[in-house]
Amino acid sequence: MSAEARGTDGVVVRGPGLALLSLGSNEQPERHLREALAGLRGRFGAVAASPVYRTPAVGFAGPDFLNCAAAIRSDLEPQALNDWLHALEDRHGRRRDVPRFSSRTLDIDIVYFDDRMLRGPGNLELPRPELEHAFVLKPLADIAPDFVDPARKRTLAELWAAHRDHATPPELFRG
Repeated sequence: MSAEARGTDGVVVRGPGLALLSLGSNEQPERHLREALAGLRGRFGAVAASPVYRTPAVGFAGPDFLNCAAAIRSDLEPQALNDWLHALEDRHGRRRDVPRFSSRTLDIDIVYFDDRMLRGPGNLELPRPELEHAFVLKPLADIAPDFVDPARKRTLAELWAAHRDHATPPELFRG
């Protein structure tokens, strides 16, 4: 497994402890994504971030989302990292008393943590099943194309090349 990610600004993050994250927001999304990345940098140091994409809401009628991926090197185990990310979402006004498919200020999921496969409390599942969505897979493939999915045994670049939306990728956000 190649445990490395490279952000659009050239920042490189390597494992062990490589966590690949998916971030999204459709309520003041530019602000919340910018502040979330700053929070990740403040806690974990270097962050390799993907371009930001604009995508329609999935599963409900609502404003478009802005989505990106980020890679960090975590000193926390996956469950503790998941808890820390939930606290970051909460600081950004994330509501957990609304339907799962609804607008949100900030949503951050651990998609991969090294090559681990596990399930835990707080909706922790590694790898995350949301790779079916281009707004999750494309940004991850941007920053970590050679990362090997431990369940599928294929690189993120290979998974993106085979994705049903490969020919029509999400819209790049140029805000």
